[in-house]
Amino acid sequence: MELMDRLLPEWHFGERHTLRLDGVTTKQAFAGIVPGLSAEDPWIQRAIALREMPGRLLRRLGMSGNALPRKAFGFHSFTLLGQTPGREVAFGLAGRFWQLDYGLIPVADALAFRALVDQPRLVLNVCVEPRNDAGCTLVTHTRVHCATEAQRQRFAPYWYAIRPVSGLIRQRLLRRIAQAATP
Repeated sequence: MELMDRLLPEWHFGERHTLRLDGVTTKQAFAGIVPGLSAEDPWIQRAIALREMPGRLLRRLGMSGNALPRKAFGFHSFTLLGQTPGREVAFGLAGRFWQLDYGLIPVADALAFRALVDQPRLVLNVCVEPRNDAGCTLVTHTRVHCATEAQRQRFAPYWYAIRPVSGLIRQRLLRRIAQAATP
């Protein structure tokens, strides 16, 4: 988590999920992170489609031309912020996540991410923790920092509404990483 601590040392909202992998080395688990995160998951796609439904309806009715990005939200929406080989990978987003279109702000890299001090920022970190027995533990950490009190007040109801589904998504991501890592 050292990488995450450097990228987003202060946060207002956070969540952690773990999955124990028996008989999987840290090297195997680390190699499974990006393939596991980028693999399509119909359940996750349906959850995102449900979240995006109001914006799509508004677009069809001609009431909002920019209610949603043209491409559905997904792993491609995140920017790779850095990695510690064999240990952890961090991805980020910036924007007003509670908006119908997520209010995403393009982020080129970790330097650009850290420079957005006036915007809400999110880091998704995936760590591989070695164990003393034959195996390791996969851990996801999600942190969100809102730059102002007004942003925190706007984000909080959204966070508490999406948190249960977001948690299920994180657990599914861990299982997909485990599948990609299993020899």
